[in-house]
Amino acid sequence: MERTFEIRDNFYLDGKPFQIISGAFHYFRTVPAYWRDRMEKLKAMGCNTVETYIPWNMHEPEKGKFCFEGILDVERFVSIAKELELYVILRPSPYICAEWEFGGLPAWLLKEDGMRLRVSYEPFLKHVEEYYKELMPHLVHLQIDRGGPVILMQVENEYGYFANDKSYLETMRDLMRKNGVTVPLVTSDGPFAENLNGGVVSGALPTGNFGSRTKERFDVLKQYAKTGPLMCTEFWVGWFDHWGNGGHKTGNLEESVKDLDTMLQMGHVNIYMFEGGTNFGFMNGSNYYEELTPDVTSYDYDGVLTEDGQITEKYRRYKEVIGKYAPIPKVEFSTRIERKNYGTLKVGRKVSLTSTLASISSPVKSPFPQSMERLGQNYGYILYRSILHTEENLNKIRLWGANDRANILVDNVPAAVLYDRELLEERELKLSIRENAVLDILVENMGRVNFGPRMEKQRKGIDQCVQINEHMHNGWEQYPLPLDNVEHVDFEGDYLENTPAFYEFTFSVEEPGDTFLDFSGWGKGCAFVNGFNIGRFWEIGPQKRLYLPGPLLKTGENRIVIFETDGKAAETITLADEPDIG
Repeated sequence: MERTFEIRDNFYLDGKPFQIISGAFHYFRTVPAYWRDRMEKLKAMGCNTVETYIPWNMHEPEKGKFCFEGILDVERFVSIAKELELYVILRPSPYICAEWEFGGLPAWLLKEDGMRLRVSYEPFLKHVEEYYKELMPHLVHLQIDRGGPVILMQVENEYGYFANDKSYLETMRDLMRKNGVTVPLVTSDGPFAENLNGGVVSGALPTGNFGSRTKERFDVLKQYAKTGPLMCTEFWVGWFDHWGNGGHKTGNLEESVKDLDTMLQMGHVNIYMFEGGTNFGFMNGSNYYEELTPDVTSYDYDGVLTEDGQITEKYRRYKEVIGKYAPIPKVEFSTRIERKNYGTLKVGRKVSLTSTLASISSPVKSPFPQSMERLGQNYGYILYRSILHTEENLNKIRLWGANDRANILVDNVPAAVLYDRELLEERELKLSIRENAVLDILVENMGRVNFGPRMEKQRKGIDQCVQINEHMHNGWEQYPLPLDNVEHVDFEGDYLENTPAFYEFTFSVEEPGDTFLDFSGWGKGCAFVNGFNIGRFWEIGPQKRLYLPGPLLKTGENRIVIFETDGKAAETITLADEPDIG
C-alpha cells in the first residue's frame, strides 16, 4: 500500500503529525542472525524508526564489483524493520564517517593520482554516479510511497565539517533524485552556524548532530530549519575508543536522559548509537589530529545496547523517557542468545609468515616500493622484501610516504617497529649485516582516517621510497597481504620465534553462543574464526577481548587462526562469557 511522508511545519505520515523516535543500528556491524533481535529491542524501548548508514566501500569493494549479500543485504535489513512495523531512515554514501574505514569511501579511489574527495571533481563524481546507478535500485522500491518503510534519506553527511562546495551538495542531491529517491531528504551537520552554512542545501531539511545542550543546539538549528521540524539526527549517547586511549569512554547518563527528554519535547531524535556493534575485519576508522588514533575493534560506543546486544541501564532509563511521549509496545524477543564460556584453548599448529608467504601471496617486483592501492590492495598488510647487496652495515633507515605501522626484520631478526610519524623520521639501527642480507618491512594499514582533509593522504604501505644509510634502496618484491585467504596458510612450514606468525586453534562446540576472545599475553594482530575476520587486537588496550558472535560458530569443530605481527605470542587464548572493552 502506498503511503505518504511529508515535511511541512512537522513530519506528517499519511497526513497526520508524526514524531520520529529512532535508533541507529548499522547492519554491517552486526551479524544478520541478530538483526531482528536488535530491532525488536529497539521497538520494545518505544522507538518507531531505525536508522542506518550505507557503506560504499563494502558494497563496491572493487571498482565495478558489487555485493549486497549476507551482512550487506540491506534489503533484508529493511524488510525485517517493515515486518516489525518500524520505519527506516537511510543514509547512503558516498561518505558516512561513522568511525568506519575511510569514512565508507572505497580505498580504490586513492589509486588515481590527484583524486579529490567530496568536492566538484569530475572523476570522483563519475565514480559516485556509477555507484548510485547500482545502489539505488536496491533502495528505492523500499520507500514509503512504494509500499516500503523508508521515510527519509540523507544527502551526504556532516558536510559542513568538511567543506562548503554547494555545487557538490546540489549534485549529490540531484543524483539521488535522478536515481529514483522520492522520499523527503535531510542533511545533518554540527549545530553551529559555520557547519550549517556549509552543509545545508535547498530541497533538504537541515538537522543537527550533537550529544548535549539540546535547547541551545535546537535554537541554532531553528534558524536553518525555518518553519520545518527540529531533529537531532545523531544524538550521541556515548563515544568511541581508540587504541591506547587509557580506558573505555562512557557518557553521563543523567545528563543524557535530560537531553533526550528535552529533545522529545522540542522535536525529533535518532539515538546514536542504539547498538554500536563491531568493526569486523579491517574496517575500523582512524582520526588524525596531533597523532594517528586508530579506533578499536569494538564499536560499543556506550550505546543503549552493548556491543553484543545486552540491555543496559541506559536502555531502561531511555524507555522511561520515551514512555512520556509515545506508547511502549509489548514485544516478545524471538532470538535466543546466550553468552558462553568455552574455556582455554592451546595453540595447535603455528608457522612464521615468511615460511608460508608463497601460499598466501604472490610477489610484485618493482625497482621502488609501491602503495597498497597502486597494487590493487585495499586492506590488511603488505610485505616489502629486498636484498641488501650494496650495504656493509645497516646504520639508518627512513620510510618515505609510508602509513601506518612497520615491522622491520633483517634475516628474520626484528630490527625496529615504526609507527605513525616514526615512519617519516630517520631511525638509527647500527646493525652489522651479512652479505646479501634479507630486509623485510611488514606494513599494516591501521585504518584510514575517516574525518577531515587528511582523507586525501591515506595511501597505505610505502608510496615513495626506502632510504637506507644515505641512499634510496632499489629492487623490491612486494607481497600484498589482505589476509582474505587464511585457509591457504601452510602450517607445515617453519616457525621462528619473535617473528610475525600464524597460530591455529581448534575446539568443539555443542551449542554455539556468543563468546569473547581474550588475547592476554599476545602482542598485536587480528583473529579469524572459521575464516571470518573478527577484528584487530593490540595489547595496549583499552579493549582486551574481541566479541565473537555465536552465529559465526558451528556445532562440532571450529577453527581460530591468529596472525600476530610483533613476535609476542602466548601458548593459549581464552573464550570467556564476559566482554572486556576497557
